[in-house]
Amino acid sequence: MTEPTKEAKRWRNLLGMVKRPKPVVGATPADVVHRENKWSLLRYRPRAEGVKYATPVLLVPSLINRHYVLDLQPGRSVAEALVARGHDVFIIDWGTPGPEDRHLSFDAIADGYIGRALRVASQHGTRGKAHVLGYCLGGTLAVVHAAVRPARVASLTVLAAPVSFTDEGLLSTWTRSETFDLGAMLDATGNVPWQLMQGAFQMLRPTLPLAKAAHVLDRAWDDEFLDGFFALEAWGNDNVSFPGAAYRRYIEGLYRADGLMQGTFTLSGRPVLLRNIVCPTLAVTFAHDNIVPEESAAPLMARIGSADKQRVHLPGGHVGAVISRKALATLWPTISAWWAAHDAEPAAAAAPEAEVVAGTKPRAKRAAAKGR
Repeated sequence: MTEPTKEAKRWRNLLGMVKRPKPVVGATPADVVHRENKWSLLRYRPRAEGVKYATPVLLVPSLINRHYVLDLQPGRSVAEALVARGHDVFIIDWGTPGPEDRHLSFDAIADGYIGRALRVASQHGTRGKAHVLGYCLGGTLAVVHAAVRPARVASLTVLAAPVSFTDEGLLSTWTRSETFDLGAMLDATGNVPWQLMQGAFQMLRPTLPLAKAAHVLDRAWDDEFLDGFFALEAWGNDNVSFPGAAYRRYIEGLYRADGLMQGTFTLSGRPVLLRNIVCPTLAVTFAHDNIVPEESAAPLMARIGSADKQRVHLPGGHVGAVISRKALATLWPTISAWWAAHDAEPAAAAAPEAEVVAGTKPRAKRAAAKGR
């Protein structure tokens, strides 16, 4: 496209911005297979040739964001790409909590809700398990669940998931400060309004709205860019309030007490010990993530008990590095390959054979008999 043509297209698109059709989001065909209170479990319809793998995949998005960030738009959908690769894909849609959900506890969400979603998803595989992938706060929830309820977790994948809360990032510093009056806020609001949380995230990059405006002006000639930009903006402004009781526990037990690192956090009365995570684990961190800094997400690898673990560190930010076209071409094939490699139960290590000498007991038994 020539520069004069681009310029004409740019102004035509800018002048017609108000009448531009709303972006299509969350369009990959899916069915609700479980519903409870405000949340539901969706199963994306498998590809025409059927499911390729024995182990289903459960996607756990952040509790305060809409699930369709992983199904943003046709051609730019993580769910669509995973289904095309033959995975049986489930995702939790957290829905919209109402004032009556202000007493919904962290345990009810991380233990009950995720546990029931995992049970339903696992029934569609041959192993009675599912690969669990948690994104952002959804990753923290998945880590907590896997540490206490490992039976149905075939593997754990976490994307930009905070587990250590002693970093010096703005969110951690703010929530630990004396001026952050958690009790007064929850007494006044019940649930934490999504507008408050969105404002807190915007504080991390106060010049971002101006940067976005400049980027749109520069790329306004590109219809594909504009469609993607407005789809992402639609998601970014369609947030979910945080149930009050769950938020109180999240701030007090994780941000202020650093409970996962200290081993003091509990789930339904049971200790959440990261060393109890022994399933295959893949952790993905991003170099330019201003919401979940590397030092908040990376410590998981050193604390878990799994011998089969891998960390992938990539350039990019908290959202773009997950849903961009580059991510669909690089990150998600890597994750898909990880799941494929762990599609079956690992073979049990064979016990070493005892050396047997004719007419004698095996050496191991003789040593035991002698008290060695």
